[in-house]
Amino acid sequence: MSVNMIGALLMMASMACFTLNDTMLKLTAGAIPLFQLLFVRSLITCGLIIATKDRLGRLHFDIAAKDWYIIAARAITEVLISYFFLTALFNMPLANLTAIMQVVPLAVTLASALILREAVGWRRMLAIAVGFIGVLMIVKPGADGFNLWSIYALVAVLGVTFRDLITRRLSPTVPSMTVTLVTAATVMGTAGLASLGTPWVAIAPVSWLLILGSAVSILGGYFFSIQVMRSGDVSYTAPFRYTGLIWALILGWFVFDEWPGMLTMIGATIVVATGIFTFYRERRLSLR
Repeated sequence: MSVNMIGALLMMASMACFTLNDTMLKLTAGAIPLFQLLFVRSLITCGLIIATKDRLGRLHFDIAAKDWYIIAARAITEVLISYFFLTALFNMPLANLTAIMQVVPLAVTLASALILREAVGWRRMLAIAVGFIGVLMIVKPGADGFNLWSIYALVAVLGVTFRDLITRRLSPTVPSMTVTLVTAATVMGTAGLASLGTPWVAIAPVSWLLILGSAVSILGGYFFSIQVMRSGDVSYTAPFRYTGLIWALILGWFVFDEWPGMLTMIGATIVVATGIFTFYRERRLSLR
């Protein structure tokens, strides 16, 4: 296979792992308090990262002070993302939430133009505008489908957008696994402190298996996403990120007996199509 094809397969594997993680966490909803769940999952994730040290990627802490500030800001943002995303995940269909999250690449492109002053042509700006119309079709503002959990999902989108923007500021020499470990440890510590305000519950064996599966899945997602950056052109592999929506539709149907309505499906199609067009334009410009 070509390097680009390998990169595409790795991207699809990454999206499958992240969606499996969401599915397993959603299956535990209600059985374990949110902060206790986050603490235990993050603890296992940290253990897996340390156990696979130097196998999934380099891991060291000899990092410049400027990069440490960025890593800290990124980790704190991840705490907020985890809270808002998981709260939305436990209270709305998996495919609907995943469809909303597909707007992240468009939001990052828009924020890059507004904040980082990166050049974004009128075609991509038009695609972003159309993509956000697709998001409005998914969240249905003013209709019965729009509720607090839709707002939580949109806050998670803003958090992921900010996280991705500041990640671009990291020096190329900073190991990805170090950033992952610090992030997981920050989520673990924050969730552990927050969980002290609520009683802990005994975790059933089935829930333990789901949490362990979630930790393995999230690590697999991190590993494959790192490998993607080393395989093929980013402009070629990036559109395969949208296969996460396909995984969410399949798992939502088989596991939770959920299927989005027609308006949500149309909105998701618009978001995916405009996102792919944006990547296509970036590829054309890079070739020039």
